[in-house]
Amino acid sequence: MPPIPAPNNQASLDALRALLGQRSLLAALEVFHAELGDIFQLPLPGFNPVMLAGPNATHFVLVEGRGDLRWRPEGDPVARLLRQGVLVTDGEAHDDLRREMAPALHRRMLAGYVAAMVASADRVLDTWDAARQPLDMLVEMRRIALLILMQTLFSVDFSADLDRLWQPILRALRYISPGPWLVWRAIPRPGYRAALRELDGYLHRLIAERRERPTPGDDLLNLLIGAGMSDDLIRDQLLTMLIAGHDTSTALLSWALFALAQHPHVQDQARREVLDVIGTSAPEHAHASDLRYLEQVINETLRLYPPIHLGMRIAAADLGYGGYTIPAGTRVLYSIYLTHRDPRYWPEPAAFDPARFAPEHTRQRPPYTFLPFGGGPRNCMGMAFAQVEAKIVLARILQRYELADAGKRVRLHMGATLEPRPGVLLHVRRR
Repeated sequence: MPPIPAPNNQASLDALRALLGQRSLLAALEVFHAELGDIFQLPLPGFNPVMLAGPNATHFVLVEGRGDLRWRPEGDPVARLLRQGVLVTDGEAHDDLRREMAPALHRRMLAGYVAAMVASADRVLDTWDAARQPLDMLVEMRRIALLILMQTLFSVDFSADLDRLWQPILRALRYISPGPWLVWRAIPRPGYRAALRELDGYLHRLIAERRERPTPGDDLLNLLIGAGMSDDLIRDQLLTMLIAGHDTSTALLSWALFALAQHPHVQDQARREVLDVIGTSAPEHAHASDLRYLEQVINETLRLYPPIHLGMRIAAADLGYGGYTIPAGTRVLYSIYLTHRDPRYWPEPAAFDPARFAPEHTRQRPPYTFLPFGGGPRNCMGMAFAQVEAKIVLARILQRYELADAGKRVRLHMGATLEPRPGVLLHVRRR
């Protein structure tokens, strides 16, 4: 079989120009995708992954070839941090963990979570009037997402610990974000040990307190204890949900507010729908299904700025795809970001247009062109939770505030999620 396409000098130069102009590696990947197609090699020193993009490629990774693609990246920071967390386990171990955790994230649980979502959002929004303007929505949405996750899944009021654990949580996110460790595995990484130890101590105290003083209910912590797991294994699942669960919601909400501020007509239409459906009272679970335009806004945000923009697997055997051989041991990356911006399926892919997700357009789109929550048997367990959370929080913000762009440039940053850097600075005005 022929060698997998790799960038030549001209493609590399074009990619470098795009990277420097947009200050994002994603711009370089867009150049490679346009010039090389849906499979190409990234020839980097010490790191030579194969990149896949497009609906056929993502279906191959997530469905057809998934049996020969491992999730667990032994030796990577993500595996060292999450240990035996459900996100980085394979085979039966993953299936068992997912089965034990799934009831806490099932759709039937969401109605009971909405009041906590509204209360957590209000707790942060109540501080906005007295705050200096403009506000950084990346920070504000992280506060809301952390309060919501801890209250709904762990039955814990996190407000007293939020400021103390803020930096340890950010350090944990930086620890697993792409960086030089991808090329140099043994690179020294000072400055993380104390922060990660503080997070561990906090989670182990939660587990010990719940064992000593059981509480009623089917929250995630109760389910894990009831399954007979060890404290260490419970810690791994709690940390996985704390880090991955809140950071994806933070990114989605921040980008959605950025888009609403950038497009006032979209903001106005979304607000009119919220007021027509809910009025000014607190949103309830029954309202979520009627917020159809807001759902289009959320989906278009997820298309342009998918929080989990890149997936990684390791080939456990030689694989064939698209007429090429991917040797065993190769890192296989699949780009949700590139798939979501592929002009073959998304006209004017860089434009923000919620109408793309009107029913008449959605029905015509091939499968696996839109996959912000992954796909196949290992799609995101928290998908339904995240969709309801985004609607409830955004509806509450639109009820209470008007948003205006502060004029600060935002760029795409490949962190643990696709993050707006340096933040989303907006002026907020109470309605």
